Amino acid sequence: MKYYSTNGNAPIADLHKAVVKGLAEDRGLYMPERIQKLPKEFFDNIQDMTFQEIAYNVASAFFGEDVDLDALKDIVYDTLSFDCPVEKVKENIYTLELFHGPTLAFKDVGARFMARLLQYFIKQEGKGEQVNVLVATSGDTGSAVANGFLGVDGIHVYVLYPKGKVSPIQECQFTTLGKNITAIEVDGVFDDCQALVKNAFMDAELNQHMKLTSANSINVARFLPQAFYYFNAYARMKAQGKADNLVMCVPSGNFGNICAALFGHEMGLPIKRFIAANNANDIFYKYLQTGKYEPKPSKQTLANAMDVGDPSNFARIYDLYGKSHEKITSLISGATYSDEDICETMKQCYEETKYVLDPHGACGYQALVDGLKDGEVGVFCETAHPAKFKEKVDDILGIDVEIPDRLAAFMKGEKQSVPMTKDFADFKKYLMKQ
Repeated sequence: MKYYSTNGNAPIADLHKAVVKGLAEDRGLYMPERIQKLPKEFFDNIQDMTFQEIAYNVASAFFGEDVDLDALKDIVYDTLSFDCPVEKVKENIYTLELFHGPTLAFKDVGARFMARLLQYFIKQEGKGEQVNVLVATSGDTGSAVANGFLGVDGIHVYVLYPKGKVSPIQECQFTTLGKNITAIEVDGVFDDCQALVKNAFMDAELNQHMKLTSANSINVARFLPQAFYYFNAYARMKAQGKADNLVMCVPSGNFGNICAALFGHEMGLPIKRFIAANNANDIFYKYLQTGKYEPKPSKQTLANAMDVGDPSNFARIYDLYGKSHEKITSLISGATYSDEDICETMKQCYEETKYVLDPHGACGYQALVDGLKDGEVGVFCETAHPAKFKEKVDDILGIDVEIPDRLAAFMKGEKQSVPMTKDFADFKKYLMKQ
């Protein structure tokens, strides 16, 4: 499989290059030249397959031309050591719980898969050269990537996060690890962190000094495996006889997760339509209404992992549908919610169902409450365990969310981080000394 840049001015790449480089030379995002349809028999029998079996079939269609199938199977089965159940919340509304991985967030699958695939390519090269992963995070990406790559030979990870704008538990999950993980605390917002990463990839001197790649959803190996979730959700709903008019609602920040779902749809996944649920950072929502994409500085909200003012993966969605606003809006609708809306949704859902939403899942749930049509069944992604936002959830709901043992263990560690301005010159100077 060959990969081209969404900006159209970079050389065609193979999967190896797309994964190792992360970003194309023209600052575009890599896209596969074609998307392989999965056979009818796969969908006919999907309800009888395990999550791992489903994921292996999907991964083979994505990566099977470029990765030895036995090795790919090992990567998939190692990545998916957990399940992602679909739970009924209320009539015709279900949640796809994506928080059963090591860091209790949906990004665990993409991060672990990418770590193993990158390690596979490093071993193939046989040069012994260290690969340095740069990742910007607004919350869950940093913890998922740090833990997915922890202890992986030949790879060092630098996690850039906005000072004071991630939850205390999220911060513990990537600042207490040590080993091959370095946390960099940037005095700015998520978009500043993302800009530092992108500028690093474009700096010739820095790239001569060290081999760089990204584990943000700009990397094809990070976002594509998230499609596994949506095939699994369809399988579980089909087993219940609820898959005929299925609507998937995805809380959206940098848009890697819903982008993976859309790739799954292009592979034949029979989802009727999609809803992208935003917090107050409503850039995509406004694009759907107006046809104009107008990035702006991100706003800090309760749903901090969605605080993105210029979502990178919009470029992929735009490219996937031939830059057609009409095609995009025919399949995807949007919703946007303020912090006040989120609080009210969390309270109302808990009072009516006793289901505890985190602020991100609340956006997805409310979008289905507001947007489902007669005869449709909705599934929203609950992207992270509510205990990751314990202070907020406890305060809003007046309860004491139990902290799972895995999260509690992180909180016992000692914070190790490097303070950094949002000036690229300072970041470059730091990396040139590594």
